[in-house]
Amino acid sequence: MAWTGDAHWPQFRGPQASGIGEGQAPPLRWELSSGENVLWRVPVAGLAHSSPIVWGDRVYVTTAVKPGEAELKVGLYGDIASVNEPESHQWRLLAFDLATGRELWNTLAHEGVPRQRRHTKASQCNSTPATDGKHIVALLGSEGLFCFDADGHRLWRRDLGPMDAGPYTTPTEQWGFGSSPVIHAGAVIVQCDTLSGQFLAKFDLEDGRELWRASRREVATWSTPTVVTTGGRPQIIVNGWRTIGSYDFHSGQPVWWLSGGGDAPIPTPVAAHGLVYLTSAHGRWQPMRAVRLDAAGDITPSEVGMTNTAVAWVHPRHGNYLQTPLVTGDLLYGCTDYGLVTCFDAATGRIHYRERLKGRSQGFTASPVAAAGRLYFTGELGDVFVLRAGRDFEVLACNQLNEHCLATPALANGRIVFRTRSHLVAIGDSHAAASAASSFRATSR
Repeated sequence: MAWTGDAHWPQFRGPQASGIGEGQAPPLRWELSSGENVLWRVPVAGLAHSSPIVWGDRVYVTTAVKPGEAELKVGLYGDIASVNEPESHQWRLLAFDLATGRELWNTLAHEGVPRQRRHTKASQCNSTPATDGKHIVALLGSEGLFCFDADGHRLWRRDLGPMDAGPYTTPTEQWGFGSSPVIHAGAVIVQCDTLSGQFLAKFDLEDGRELWRASRREVATWSTPTVVTTGGRPQIIVNGWRTIGSYDFHSGQPVWWLSGGGDAPIPTPVAAHGLVYLTSAHGRWQPMRAVRLDAAGDITPSEVGMTNTAVAWVHPRHGNYLQTPLVTGDLLYGCTDYGLVTCFDAATGRIHYRERLKGRSQGFTASPVAAAGRLYFTGELGDVFVLRAGRDFEVLACNQLNEHCLATPALANGRIVFRTRSHLVAIGDSHAAASAASSFRATSR
């Protein structure tokens, strides 16, 4: 099979965390019991919420394996308790063939007792790896930052210290680290906002050398940074509560910054139309903001719900807690942890609709993705709601994965790859796949 330019989904939420599968056409419907449009389903040991990534004909995924079955409590609840796991874990990086699901290799990255506890809904492996095709970088929380080659051989490791990522209001609890690394221009960018220290850092991709480190004034956050180039200048945009902002990619110097909003920042910044969309929730505020990419200096408005020359528009109470927003065309979509979808005009912030995804009562942790004019929202119980992209709310289908799912799917080569509680599942047009395989066998005779 020839792999095209749309074959890569190299990091959390794909290129620039957009969540958009350009040129992709995954199926509208599938059925696990009959196998309709299910290309393969393979087991993955352990517990992890890290998302799968794809480069060419390979799918990469990380996991944390311990003796017995790890505790996982999904749903909508306010319990802040941590899970104590004194058993030794194995953090592993695995590669699978995208066409068949065959496991290609399984590398042990690290083994030991976790240095930090996790939330009952989290895992010891929440961060999604990133790749440029030759390197695979995995940030395994308190266990360190690792880099491997495309065959799974470890190239280097950096110990970044314990990642005490718990609520600032209850520092005795720990929830687990969640920010994912980003690869850009031969460098690795990591955002490490924890109770024990907050910083943004840039590392050399080849040898792991620290190129710069910018201190931050922040609480524990779980969002992934986004690299955006505007006016020929690459900048790293980060979410936060006390310090939301942009840093110069080359020097690490702040470009612009603001504060305020929800005090548990999780969604990743998403850029489009000369704007970057930022959201957070928890506490009094849950803003959805649009900030101009050419902003400079302190752009904090006098009140959370106000705009200025840099903040193009804001809704102070219509943002997201867990999910990263999605921009497709001229529309911005957000979804709350209880399944309330809001469709905004991306340029003006005008709300076109606010509708609830109906069905089984469940939480929504995985971020949405989009392709072929459709939006895919995945619930924690494994229900995948497919919406038509547009100003009107229309649910086209609801498919089941038959297992808990808290990881964001990957889109590549006409497939949508889900990571569920215990499996990787590749969804694609089964008739097209069978036809391609038959054609290949015929031409190979």
